Amino acid sequence: MEITGCEVFLVAVPPRREHTWASKMETPIGHHAIVRLDTDEGASGWGEAPAIATWGGAHGRHYGETPETVKHLVEAYLLPAVRGLDPAEIAVVHARMDKVVKGNPYAKAAVDIACHDLAGKAQGVPVSTLLGGRLRGGIEVTHSLGIMEVDRCVDEAGQAVAEGARVIKCKTGLDPERDVELVRRLRESLGDEIRIRVDGNEGYRTVTEAIAVTRRQEEFGLLLCEQPVAGAEGLARVAERIDAPVMADESAWTVHDILELHELRAAECFSCYVTKPGGLYRARQQADLAAALGLTCDIGGSIELGVGNAANLHLGAALGNAILPSVCPVTKPAGADGPEVAGIYYLDDVVTEPFRFEDGKVLVPEGPGLGIEVDVEKLRRYAV
Repeated sequence: MEITGCEVFLVAVPPRREHTWASKMETPIGHHAIVRLDTDEGASGWGEAPAIATWGGAHGRHYGETPETVKHLVEAYLLPAVRGLDPAEIAVVHARMDKVVKGNPYAKAAVDIACHDLAGKAQGVPVSTLLGGRLRGGIEVTHSLGIMEVDRCVDEAGQAVAEGARVIKCKTGLDPERDVELVRRLRESLGDEIRIRVDGNEGYRTVTEAIAVTRRQEEFGLLLCEQPVAGAEGLARVAERIDAPVMADESAWTVHDILELHELRAAECFSCYVTKPGGLYRARQQADLAAALGLTCDIGGSIELGVGNAANLHLGAALGNAILPSVCPVTKPAGADGPEVAGIYYLDDVVTEPFRFEDGKVLVPEGPGLGIEVDVEKLRRYAV
């Protein structure tokens, strides 16, 4: 089987509500690039890049991308580089992509996901098998609140818990008093059995501020504290002074970032997902190195649609150290059964079938490849 062509679709799916965080206060979620990779045997594989211009690493180390940059790079550079290759030879695919484009991991991830989808379909196995096998059938869902008024956060958290979510994630980093009040109110409303995690998205102005806020939040019980400040050195200084485990996200894009986090003792865990390192192939390498160094992870992301979410779920199923509850959406096309709030960020999706949500977990899709079917009519309906 050889790669012969591709088509890149730019879509904007309506969100259930605005979802934002400290480093992204303008760009709406749901504006993504969907990539179809075609072969000489008539088979096609699907990939997704939920690229955001304001999403990158600290100090300019990793740059933002957009769906439009993804489309241009895939069509003008990446497809010509991989045309004629067998999509199952994923190391060769990455070597070719890296030779023609430096960085731009979201664009490369879309091609990588499509290659894994094709290879799984050709071999009649799910993507998780290509990654080494399925260690778990689903990922425990963390419901993310986004930055909203405290009352609205508490109401939505209560609805998500009523539908089966057992972990709540608070987006923080802009208002210290609000951030402490939010955790206090959530604990008071939800009780002690529900786990609460906070994510500052590099938003706190200083290490001192991040430490002070987190210490006050710890009085109400924290599962973990995610990326309160920018940079691994800042994380290390926070980690020394708080009790909750520090999770790195914006500081954990590559295997080299994992080495830096370990050397600085900056984080006990990190957010691992398909797009930041540039695809499933690179994410597996990153997670394996982290495991050898004693770091655990969740399966994060950029609120993917069904294609990218399926890739993340297959990744999480295959990683031994992916033991933390994760913000994996509960993918659900309009009109399908499933939760209304818990893990729900969009009013529709571009895949035909909903993902199952049971016992607080979103289950990995069954079937060869990603285990999903894309609704081409939806790609036209939501075309940008």
